[in-house]
Amino acid sequence: MSNTGMNMRGKITFYEEKNFQGRSYECMNDCSDMSSSLSRSQSCRVESGCFMVYDRNNYMGNQYFMKRGEYSDYMSMMGMRDCIKSCRMIPMHRGQYRMKIYEKENFGGQSHEMMEDCDNVMDRYRMNECQSCNVMDGHWLMYEQPQFRGKMMYMRPGEYRNFRDMGMSGQRFMSMRRITDSC
Repeated sequence: MSNTGMNMRGKITFYEEKNFQGRSYECMNDCSDMSSSLSRSQSCRVESGCFMVYDRNNYMGNQYFMKRGEYSDYMSMMGMRDCIKSCRMIPMHRGQYRMKIYEKENFGGQSHEMMEDCDNVMDRYRMNECQSCNVMDGHWLMYEQPQFRGKMMYMRPGEYRNFRDMGMSGQRFMSMRRITDSC
């Protein structure tokens, strides 16, 4: 049985300026458009939980994983080119992790079921890329390069027939990691 629904509340506070200065906006759940609360955000503090932050509204664009800590100038720390526009709280998960990855869109080509992190799909499964997946249990991060590097995408339980619909056109994913932090 999955315990995904049993989550503790997260809390992240965004600040307009670097070093936690200026107006602030506190968030304890998903926020698809932060522009009505802050015109920009250049620093943040994660007090509890884990969050994915996005540089476009509606959970689109480049994604960044943030766990408990202080990010006094996250734009330079993480190489972001734009401010955070939306954020999603990642629920705590206890239990097994399962994801089936597919080489092609619409669950085509080779497939492999994963229960552990994979630092290189080419080396482990002889797959050139991963273009669709089905997350059955747990929450995962997928990376465009081996060794958990490059752009990332947050995957929660569900079917993902292609990554273009998520704003990741032309994106290939070469490594995957379970989000196991208790944050």
